[in-house]
Amino acid sequence: MEETNPWKTLESDVKYDNNWIRLTEHQVINPSGGQGIYGTVHFKNLAIGILPLDENYNTWLVGQYRYALNAYSWEIPEGGGPFHEAPLESARRELLEETGMSAKNWKEIQRMHLSNSVSDELSIIYIATGLIQGIAMPEETEQLAIRKLTFNEAYQMVLDGTITDSVSVAAILKAKLMIINGEL
Repeated sequence: MEETNPWKTLESDVKYDNNWIRLTEHQVINPSGGQGIYGTVHFKNLAIGILPLDENYNTWLVGQYRYALNAYSWEIPEGGGPFHEAPLESARRELLEETGMSAKNWKEIQRMHLSNSVSDELSIIYIATGLIQGIAMPEETEQLAIRKLTFNEAYQMVLDGTITDSVSVAAILKAKLMIINGEL
């Protein structure tokens, strides 16, 4: 199987554009030679996730109502990182905004595309250790609840389906493997 692009784009038309996303409809020739359409969502920021861990393997989750889901969600601290800013700086800012914490040590643990069939959104996930508590400064659109719990409790929330956010699930599962393998 070749890794070259088998799709041919005939025409592209931006259907919607705001500060966070751009939705484009493409007229295409698909890999089998048929003509059709393909919609793509371009994200204008990186998705940044941070799993804070203290020396006793406690962590912090952020609870908030997610408009797009019409549901409440427990997640690791996360947010958008502008492309012109270093991802680690975005991670530092998001952790401080959402939990009031800063961290002495940072480790990138995962990069992943969140919905690669329709979007180009890239997520970068960090583990933050050496935590220092300060004052949270959430954005005006965020009404957040902060919950401290053991890492194993957060892991169980992934296993039982309480945590469904993909960045949080990936971060917690990756951290669990790192703990098992003695890498944390």
